[in-house]
Amino acid sequence: MESFDVVIVGAGAAGLFCAAQAGQRGLRVLLVDNGKKPGRKILMSGGGRCNFTNMYAEPAAYLSENPHFCKSALARYTQWDFIDLVNRHSIAYHEKTLGQLFCDDSAQQIVDMLMRECELGNVQFRLRTELQSIERTGSAFTLTFANGTVIVPQVVIASGGLSMPGLGASPFGYQVAQQFGLKVLPTRAALVPFTLHKPLLEQIQTLSGVSVPVVVTAKNGVSFKESLLFTHRGLSGPAILQLSSYWLPGERVTINLLPQHDLNALLAEQRAAHPNQSLKNTLALWLPKRLVECLQTLGLVPEVSLKQLQSPQTAALTENLHAWQVQPNGTEGYRTAEVTMGGVDTRELSSKTLEASKVPGLYFIGEVVDVTGWLGGYNFQWAWSSAWACAQALTR
Repeated sequence: MESFDVVIVGAGAAGLFCAAQAGQRGLRVLLVDNGKKPGRKILMSGGGRCNFTNMYAEPAAYLSENPHFCKSALARYTQWDFIDLVNRHSIAYHEKTLGQLFCDDSAQQIVDMLMRECELGNVQFRLRTELQSIERTGSAFTLTFANGTVIVPQVVIASGGLSMPGLGASPFGYQVAQQFGLKVLPTRAALVPFTLHKPLLEQIQTLSGVSVPVVVTAKNGVSFKESLLFTHRGLSGPAILQLSSYWLPGERVTINLLPQHDLNALLAEQRAAHPNQSLKNTLALWLPKRLVECLQTLGLVPEVSLKQLQSPQTAALTENLHAWQVQPNGTEGYRTAEVTMGGVDTRELSSKTLEASKVPGLYFIGEVVDVTGWLGGYNFQWAWSSAWACAQALTR
């Protein structure tokens, strides 16, 4: 029977990177995954171009019940370290917006890079392999597969969260944590579109495909300045995906549809120049016409000319457009969520090594852990940083 120093479960971003780093340190590494090819989530990320990190990655961009936990790993393996690796593999990339770095060509380049790094570390792969059970026997772990067992001193769980079940997501990592007595915090879909209650949804369905720059604010005051996209199911776009991590069921969100402008000043200016122009046509100077018509249907924009607009109407209109209150029905859930919030409680793990304090030799990295980044490459950076920190701690 072949002998290994560590088995890593999950051939996603964190698992691949940890395997490569551990292998290159001289460890005998076995990487197992139930899928038929590695890096499935990487391949479809960023519209197929993989937003592999963010130039502004820092602890403040991560959510966790233990917010200081991510600091150690992020400081020890930074976005600049990963960018250096990408440069060494001659992968061309570009900044899209807000520090988000994407491959010029394809996400396949990142997977190929990770696979080459794994080859350098002589990592052994077993794909299409389901881990049936994991037991601790003395100071070792016995892992049982359909085709036999492997006994190792160290196991790394990099199995991800519940997001995108179509790509093989499962609660496996949480089940392992609970089996060994570790606390798992409640999970929920994050970086996910909102769905809307039926009356409002039916009225705004004509806007499907319309995108506008906005500032969205959650009940707790957190806000994001990005674009909002109306869909046939509700609201999406970067602004909404970001806010979804801070939204709780039943809460309203506040949408500023004219974040670049002072509506009062604009209306006064236009009234002086074109008093007979309709309010609808005036607003269409700054907002998509379909959106203005929809807001009129919703009763948020009166059907008047500028000279007919009364002060109370102006005040209400300003409130409606600068602070439109929308109460989502829910989210689209794990099916379309980019990440899973919650997971293995970081208070059960070492922030330096990601090892479970109660179970020596058992590690948890990446999305399975209760650390969730903003949209825009932050979650990949957590995968790289946590994987690297773990790989440095593994022993031969």
